[in-house]
Amino acid sequence: MISLLNRTLFNYRLLTLLLPLVSFMIAGSVEWQRIVSSDIDPYPYFGLLVFATIAWCIAIENYGLCTTKYILMRGGNVYAAFLSTLGTLFAELVIMFFYRATSFSRLFVSSTAVILFFSAVGLRFLLRSAMKGRLLRKAVRVLIVGADQFAKRTARLLVDSELKGVEIAGFVRLPGQKVAVNGIFCDLDGIDAMVAANRIDDVVLALPAPRLHELPKILEKVRHVGVAVRAVLDLGDQPPTNDRLLNVNGIWMVNVCHTPAESMMYMILKRGFDIGFSAAVLVLTAPLMIAIATAVKFSSSGPVLFVQDRVGFKGNIFKMYKFRTMRTGSTTDADTRWTTSQDSRRTRLGAFLRRTSLDELPQFFNVLKGDMSVVGPRPERPYFVEKFAVQVPKYNARHYLKVGITGWAQVNGWRGDTSIEKRIEHDLYYLRNWSLWFDLRIVIRTVLDAVNAKHAY
Repeated sequence: MISLLNRTLFNYRLLTLLLPLVSFMIAGSVEWQRIVSSDIDPYPYFGLLVFATIAWCIAIENYGLCTTKYILMRGGNVYAAFLSTLGTLFAELVIMFFYRATSFSRLFVSSTAVILFFSAVGLRFLLRSAMKGRLLRKAVRVLIVGADQFAKRTARLLVDSELKGVEIAGFVRLPGQKVAVNGIFCDLDGIDAMVAANRIDDVVLALPAPRLHELPKILEKVRHVGVAVRAVLDLGDQPPTNDRLLNVNGIWMVNVCHTPAESMMYMILKRGFDIGFSAAVLVLTAPLMIAIATAVKFSSSGPVLFVQDRVGFKGNIFKMYKFRTMRTGSTTDADTRWTTSQDSRRTRLGAFLRRTSLDELPQFFNVLKGDMSVVGPRPERPYFVEKFAVQVPKYNARHYLKVGITGWAQVNGWRGDTSIEKRIEHDLYYLRNWSLWFDLRIVIRTVLDAVNAKHAY
C-alpha cells in the first residue's frame, strides 16, 4: 500500500508542477491569434511562465497540494487549490506591476488562473479515481500486531477509508494482552505461519505507548517474515504535528513535536511578510505615532514608551515596546497584575489608546528586530508564564511559534482578563493550522475589529 501511494504521489507531484505550463498553453492557444495580430512580443510571456511556475511550486508546498493528506482527505480540499492559485496569480500581478516593458494581456493572465485552478481540482479527482480502481482490483491485506483497544482502533481507521483498499487479515496477540478485536488472531510465536497462510502484504505494529519498550523484541520476531513492516506511533495527547523521520549522523529520530517554525515556508514567507508589513505600517503611521508620543508626554509624567520583559519564541525573554498608557508606578506591580476594565492606573489618554490598540504600534519595531511576528500568540510576562505553565495544560506549546501583535485568540475576543484555557485552545489551533493565508485573515479581522475591540483595557 505504501509503495503504491509513494509512486502515485511522485507522479501526481510531477503532473502538478506542470500545470502552469498546461494553463499557459491552453490560454495561449486561445489567445495566440490575437497576440500575433496585435504585434505583441510573445517572449516576455515565457518569462512570466517561469515566474508563475516558481510561485506555484512555493504555493503547493505551502498549502500541501502534493501530500498524502491532501490526496486522501475525505471530501477533498478545493480551498487549498484555490489559495494556491490565488497566490500564484498575486505573484504574477506583482511582476506585471513592476515590469512595465511589456503590457501583458489581462484576459490571458486571468484565463491561466482559471485554468490552473480547475486543472488542479480535476487532476486530484482523476488521481483518486485511478487509485480507487487500482486498489479495488487487489485489496492490500494487513496483519496487525496487537489485539487490544488500540489495535482495534487502528484496524477501524485503516478500513474506514474513502479509498476502500485495505483488508484486515488478522491480529497478533501480545503476551498478557486482553483481546478486544474480532477476527482471526494468533500469538507472537505464530506470526510466521500466519503470514505464510494468509498472503499478507503489510504488517502493522499497533503498540500503545506503555508497550513501546517491547518494540525491539517484537521486531526480532517480525523482521524475517518477508513483508513490509510499519509501526503506528502512539504519541499520547500531543498537539497534532507533521511527524517526519530524520537521520542525524546515523541516529534515526521522529519529530514528535515538529512545528511550522522549523519549515522553510514559515521562515521565509512569514519573515518576509513580517518585514514588509511592519515596515509599511511604521512608515504610514509615522505622523500618528509622533502625535501619540507627544500626547503621552504632555498628558502625564513619565516616559513615552513602556518597556517590559515578555516571553517569546522558545521561551526567550525580550523587551517589548508599547506607548505608555498608565501612570508610572512599581515595576513589580506592573509585572504581576492584570489590567481590568476599571483599572485606576490608566490615564485618560491611555484608556483610549488601549481600547483602540494604538498603544501597540511600537511593537512593529519588535517585529523588525525579529523578537515578534505580526501574527502569533500574544507574549506574556515571565511571572504569568511560570504560573500558567503549572496551572494550564499545554500552556508552553504556544512558545513553539513566534509571539505576535495580534493572533487567533485575540480576534476571537480572548484577550485581557479572559479565560486562559480558551486562549490556549485558540493558540494551539493556530499552531496546528498555520499558513500565510491564515495570517492574512487574522490581520484583516484585527483591522476590522480594532475600533470595537472587546476586553482591551
